[in-house]
Formats: sequence, structure tokens, C-alpha cells
Amino acid sequence: MMLYPSIDKLLNIVDSKYKLVHVCSFRSKQMLENKHFQMKEEEYKNKKELGRALEEVEKGLIKVK
Repeated sequence: MMLYPSIDKLLNIVDSKYKLVHVCSFRSKQMLENKHFQMKEEEYKNKKELGRALEEVEKGLIKVK
């Protein structure tokens, strides 16, 4: 089973696994608390917030400095 988005693709966007984990965990907690999504819910491939946060990073909706 392949995860979406792939870690290889994400590491081309974010230079560190640790930074990626930190940003996505923070964003997924925001989604849980506020129910604020940057895309329509039916556009996400993942059902859980952590996967959705990873999708937002891949699509460039979250900028990691």
C-alpha cells in the first residue's frame, strides 16, 4: 500500500523530515480544533487530518521556512 503523498516528493519541498513532522502535526491539530481546511473536504484523498496536512504541504498551501 502506497501512502499519499509520498515522502520522497515531500522531502523535495521540505528539507528535513523533522521539520515536516513538526509542521504537519501542528497543522493537523489546527484542523481538528477549528475545522478549517484549505481545500474542499471532497478534494482530499486522505480522510484523517495528518494526511490532509501532508497534502496541503504537497500542493504548496503551507509554506515551510
